[in-house]
Amino acid sequence: MARTVLLAPERVRRTVTRLAYEVIERNRGVEGLVVFGLKERGLALARHLADALGQATGTDVEVHPLDISASRDDRPDAAPPALPDGAPSAEGRDVLLVDDVLFTGRTARAALDAVLQYGRPRTIRLVVLIDRGHREVPVHPDFVGRVVPTKHAERVVVDPARPAVYLED
Repeated sequence: MARTVLLAPERVRRTVTRLAYEVIERNRGVEGLVVFGLKERGLALARHLADALGQATGTDVEVHPLDISASRDDRPDAAPPALPDGAPSAEGRDVLLVDDVLFTGRTARAALDAVLQYGRPRTIRLVVLIDRGHREVPVHPDFVGRVVPTKHAERVVVDPARPAVYLED
């Protein structure tokens, strides 16, 4: 399996910083913003994004994990997860859903369903580091780090520890 670097760690950092400024501009700040990172790699990216938002605004931005397992259309019999203690309210707030890679759109669609268990948000916006295309459902991200046209069989892998982005074929 061949592995090609798409985004080195420094480029990922610059991209996340740019995304943070785009979020601030579109949202007119970060007041009332709650960030949900899709488990697992989306959560790591959400933490990086929240750090960048905080550095740009001098405000702490809360990040929460979002478990979408019960909302996936390929697991219709899954029991909804219990909300964690101290779960945030999304009622009337601006919600930012963060994921590493957008591919078919099914994960993002499940995230939309899952976030509603936290209340009825004022807005929901989707941030992705990589948009691969190949949609199967009508989902469009609001903020994109980079569009990477891929073959269906290729994989885009985000290493959250570095962070870096790789293409595997």
